[in-house]
Amino acid sequence: MTASDTQPRLIEVEEFFSDPGFIVPTISPDGTRIAYLAPHRGRRNIWVRGVDQTHDDAVPVTSDTRRGITTYYWTDDPRWLLYLQDTDGNEDWHLYRVALDDPAAPALDLTPMEPGSRVFAVEPLPTMPGTVLVWMNPRGGAIDVFRVDIASGEVVLHHEEVDPLAGTLLDRRGEPAFQVVTEEDGTIVVSGIDRATGAARPLRRMGGAEYPLSVQPQLVTPSGDGLLVGSFSGSDDLRLVRIDRETGEETVVADVPGRSLDNFGILAPGVLPPAVYTNRSTGEPIAARFVADRPHIEVLDPEFAPVHAELAALSDGVLGTLSSDVSGRRWIATFVHDREPGVTWFYDHATGEKRRLFQPFPDLDPADLAPMAPVRFPARDGLELPGYLTLPLGVEPRNLPMVLLVHGGPWSQDLWGYNPEVQLLANRGYAVLQVNFRGSTGYGRRHLTAAVGEFGRAMQDDLTDAVGWAVAQGYADPARVGIFGVSYGGYAALMGITTTPDLFAAAVDYVGVSDLVTAVRALPPFTRRYNANSWYRYVGDPDVPEQEADMRARSPITMVDRIRTPLLVAQGANDVRVPQEQSDRIVASLRERGVPVEYLLAEDEGHGFENEENRLRLYRAVERHLARHLGGRRGTTSDMDAA
Repeated sequence: MTASDTQPRLIEVEEFFSDPGFIVPTISPDGTRIAYLAPHRGRRNIWVRGVDQTHDDAVPVTSDTRRGITTYYWTDDPRWLLYLQDTDGNEDWHLYRVALDDPAAPALDLTPMEPGSRVFAVEPLPTMPGTVLVWMNPRGGAIDVFRVDIASGEVVLHHEEVDPLAGTLLDRRGEPAFQVVTEEDGTIVVSGIDRATGAARPLRRMGGAEYPLSVQPQLVTPSGDGLLVGSFSGSDDLRLVRIDRETGEETVVADVPGRSLDNFGILAPGVLPPAVYTNRSTGEPIAARFVADRPHIEVLDPEFAPVHAELAALSDGVLGTLSSDVSGRRWIATFVHDREPGVTWFYDHATGEKRRLFQPFPDLDPADLAPMAPVRFPARDGLELPGYLTLPLGVEPRNLPMVLLVHGGPWSQDLWGYNPEVQLLANRGYAVLQVNFRGSTGYGRRHLTAAVGEFGRAMQDDLTDAVGWAVAQGYADPARVGIFGVSYGGYAALMGITTTPDLFAAAVDYVGVSDLVTAVRALPPFTRRYNANSWYRYVGDPDVPEQEADMRARSPITMVDRIRTPLLVAQGANDVRVPQEQSDRIVASLRERGVPVEYLLAEDEGHGFENEENRLRLYRAVERHLARHLGGRRGTTSDMDAA
């Protein structure tokens, strides 16, 4: 029997990257209906069905044909549902209202604003039924809070943020309760706001570099007397603590020794699992999520414990997103699993009824997918680097072509769970190595802050060391290693083929930074409150001449003449985080020198490809590119978009 006889079936790109048939499920406040995202008119749209119905009975309540919808909200009025949408990936998010009893009617834009302004968050206001609070920045740099009447569309300023470096947190009555300010030196000051005078009184001063995205999460307790935050105070681990509004006393709410609170969900609230699960009716925390080889759920509310026990028994994965009605009787849960994506279950705690609702990719057989194994190895300076290794099925795990898959952020992480990129590559015969290099979140204060000043230096060395480890272990053929990354990972891919040009036989840069100076200068005004502890602290301030020069020295565009590795570049024309010019310059320089480079430019995309046809075009190109230079398998549709 040959190796090809034992390999799993060759899974087409479409099976991994077509729009899923069912994602982001939630239950209505009264527990009678389910909403979710599924394809309609060629895009991801919102569907609604009765809790006991099937998709055949569901109704699409939105009809967006330009761009898929990702984020939506139930309201306390059964007539309406809200959702966010931007224009071709420009991230100028607006809040739209759709009528559930007349889904064919045009959606109403509740937040018409000038270009460059956007909606950042939407929350219900329990004391004023029929309204929501909306955080947006029509003034540019400051993010103000507005009260929106859902039925009439009336928008009223609710709270004006005077200090652009501040963020005011409201209680459940919509009144200011706490203020979080990042000072110019990066110190984060948490203040309690006096109920009578409105004055902010400092309670705690917190770190700096260990909070590159400010303290997260930030949840005002239902009483308004406490603030739940992630804190490193007194520990290398990120713990969930409560800060008292009057005394400033810090009390530990959730602490798992050797584990940090998992804040990955802040990248896509409502879509990714949260750091803290809360009671839909009261807002009280019921469980917290911690980083581990497999995510760990710490139950906080004794009343939720039996519910969690029943839910956990439904899957051998880990609880992902969670939604309940206001009574806490009916639940919809998704599960994180490395080989079974997004399986969704319904559970009725009163009757004990349990049923599997849907699977986003029903044609994917877990037996054909590769398990993701946690690994750890030392960097050259001794720092332990956690990561994941996924080996292709049906072949001896020795001397394989390998892809180093680098996560974005960099204040993010690779974690255990289904990843379509990983599974595509493993299915094509590649070993896939993901490494949580220094600067990745979820592995403690020391691991995070070891990246200060190390863009293009020790952070890049960690990736080089990861390849060396895989080669030394015998997994990877040193002559057939590729590097593939998105955003920061794209920067790392470009740095890899400039600083270590002999290490990689192929590279993929997906919306990656090529010029650190122009990237930091292009940051929008509303990010100012975070820059002191993120870009300025970790990378540099381009307005300081010495730092600007150092940033240029660590920019791939400065070393582009060293690139000789075949490169694939993917870029969205409307990307506001990594503008198109960043990729244009790299591609133009390589073409002038005759270095092999393929450029995929999507006119209707931003920082990542959301529309199905663009995703398919990208991953078919990735498949061809890596097969050509590393020797992996190819699907039958891989040449569909070839030039």
